[in-house]
Amino acid sequence: MLHRALALVALVLAVSAAAAAQSPAIGAWDLTLYAPGSTEVFDRGRLVIPVPGGQGQFGLTGQGFSGDLVNATLTGTAPAFSLAATLNVAGQALPLTIAGTVSGNSFTGTLQAAGQPELPISGTRVDPNAPVAAAAAPPEQTPNADMFATLPLPTPSATRMADGRPGPGYWQNRTDYRVRVSLDSTTNTISGTVTLRYTNNSPDPLPFLWMQLDQNLFSDASRGQRSNPSPRNAGTTDASQGYRLGAITVGGRAVTPVVTDTRMKLDLPAPVAPGGGVVEVTIPYTFVVPQEGSDRMGRLTTPRGTVYSIAQWYPRAAVYDDVHGWNTLPYLGQGEFYLDYGDVDYEITVPATMHVVATGTLQNESDVYTRAQRDRLARGRRSAERVYVLEPGEVGTAAASVRLTGMTTWKFKAENVRDVAWGASAAFILDAANAAVPQGDGTTNNVLIMSAFPPSAMGTADEPGWEEATRFGRASILNNSRWYPYPYPVAINVASNAGGMEYPMLHFSSARSRGTDLYEVIDHELGHNWFPMIVGSDERRFAWMDEGINTFLNPFSVTTFYDEMAPAGFPGAGQAERTQAVAFTAPDTYAQIYRQLGRFDQTLMTAPDQLTGQGLGLDAYIKPGFGLTVLRNAVLGAERYDAAFKTYIRRWAYKHPQPADFFRTMEDVSGEDLDWFWRGWFMTTDTYDAGITAVTADGPTATATVQNIGGLVFPTTVAFTFSDGSVERTMVPVESYTTTDTVRASVPLNGRTLTSATLDPDHLLPDTDRTNDTKAM
Repeated sequence: MLHRALALVALVLAVSAAAAAQSPAIGAWDLTLYAPGSTEVFDRGRLVIPVPGGQGQFGLTGQGFSGDLVNATLTGTAPAFSLAATLNVAGQALPLTIAGTVSGNSFTGTLQAAGQPELPISGTRVDPNAPVAAAAAPPEQTPNADMFATLPLPTPSATRMADGRPGPGYWQNRTDYRVRVSLDSTTNTISGTVTLRYTNNSPDPLPFLWMQLDQNLFSDASRGQRSNPSPRNAGTTDASQGYRLGAITVGGRAVTPVVTDTRMKLDLPAPVAPGGGVVEVTIPYTFVVPQEGSDRMGRLTTPRGTVYSIAQWYPRAAVYDDVHGWNTLPYLGQGEFYLDYGDVDYEITVPATMHVVATGTLQNESDVYTRAQRDRLARGRRSAERVYVLEPGEVGTAAASVRLTGMTTWKFKAENVRDVAWGASAAFILDAANAAVPQGDGTTNNVLIMSAFPPSAMGTADEPGWEEATRFGRASILNNSRWYPYPYPVAINVASNAGGMEYPMLHFSSARSRGTDLYEVIDHELGHNWFPMIVGSDERRFAWMDEGINTFLNPFSVTTFYDEMAPAGFPGAGQAERTQAVAFTAPDTYAQIYRQLGRFDQTLMTAPDQLTGQGLGLDAYIKPGFGLTVLRNAVLGAERYDAAFKTYIRRWAYKHPQPADFFRTMEDVSGEDLDWFWRGWFMTTDTYDAGITAVTADGPTATATVQNIGGLVFPTTVAFTFSDGSVERTMVPVESYTTTDTVRASVPLNGRTLTSATLDPDHLLPDTDRTNDTKAM
């Protein structure tokens, strides 16, 4: 069987002229592949066998690839033929052989790839009336013309300008919430009411509102469970789960909702007027907290009590924007969220022995903390070192709570946020510290860093656990503020059943994480406060705009902490290069990862719910994160990249950027036309391979011939080494490849003897094959 690892490839066919010139096999064929030893169709595809020196093609529809062939020979005496070639798959060279007998406009034979069993095949000529040479000849076009063509982006407008800025006509709607809920820990049920005040700043009257009912994903009848039964959703459903809604009112008048899976439409008594019209909606609701909430929320059972991680916990308004109108893509579990900004005033009533941590500022500290806890919290607000607010030895004792029976209400407010989330448990240890973040106006934001975790989440001296979470969180907030000063009053770590999930000012991460893994997950999830909490991108469609950009940010913070901030002797100090965050943005490591996962590659513009296999990890995180690293290190340089990137954050803080806004801003500020990069890295699954095919020393000049073999192009450097030990470098700009795949780089000999030349000597590029990067004289 042909292995499913076959992906989109780019290869070149070189055939034996003597045999090919007289072979009836030359031409384009529609293929049918059969299962071994049967007549059952396995797959269908296309094969083009070219004239000598031409370009061939091979692709299979069911396997999902279509590309070219390389290093092939065509032998045999008509009507029999044998084709031997090489398939390059994500940097690996796989042998491919086809043997058959031609009869008119059809052939039968066998195919074997990469040591797999032979498959019976048959072929039918695509166009029997076309000359064989025309069918097989390579297209006459300039190499890389498509790659360097102008990128077709949406037409600029008064809302989104050609330079990437929000225009003078930019608008977005606003939703403010007032939420009052209680938690019944016996039945794991949340009940309450949300009142939302929706402001329509658009130029359009809105006769109805669309709402998001994310908890409906966990009903066993949900669309997500039936269409995407992924590990994220496994074991999370129950017929009793999902929202149960009470009588909904709009401006005090009852309305009948139309619920469609995770969406709800509310027809309004009168349209919300454009340009600032307001409507108020009240929704009573209840739901059972799922055990495993799609790895984003849920319940964690610990020896000292249950930890509740609560998110997507109230009906929220969908976004109405200038690009799609109402954004009503369903919540299927894998795709994340797209939300408007507003203020949230909320109260959470829980059993008195529980403590709550949440997005925003606690409003009634004296009602929920003991005197001792308030004193400790005050010290924590001034301390760079961790201060226990609720100590490990106090968990489950009378000293832990203001009262031991009944219920306690915790009150919070959060301003200018797209969401709020909270954690609650009687098992929580609480600690706190201060992170003093300088702001752009010269003031300082004294951020309260907190961690909430059960005793079982603590580690050891050699493998630190959640007792170090506040140290890690403080470092993350300070380090990531290099890009844009952290603006919020708190940043909270919650040990959870979730592997790692972000919300404004708070995240849920695995209670089992330890050591550098714990720092990395805390840093990654707190890093999301910049993307998408401050820069409010559409995660449901473009995962790279938050996960990928955040993956790009992480190595800077990880390196700063472990190589600069960690005290001597702290586990991992001085060893940042060993962390996953740093490794993922190392070119050779990326190339190795791509060789393993490239078969899952789609394009970075693919919506996350459409990514399959390990494609989410590759195309939402690793590939975009590394791509931005290459853009910074090998294309623009740190100074130009950082200036453009920071401008993007400032322009789109608390707004809704689209991919084109990012692309245009980066080009506008850097002064560089990057259409070739956005197209190649974000909109294709092409890979990069370049090599040196010849090195000469003629007259006064040393010259290296550089061949671009893969589908992607990059600027690069050639280093010439001489017998006296000297090394001289020269740049090969990306524009060298606009009309050719072969360029020459030269430096003066100056009386020296050339010994070798090396491409990309600093290993900045994701070259899939470095064996051809150095060539000796």
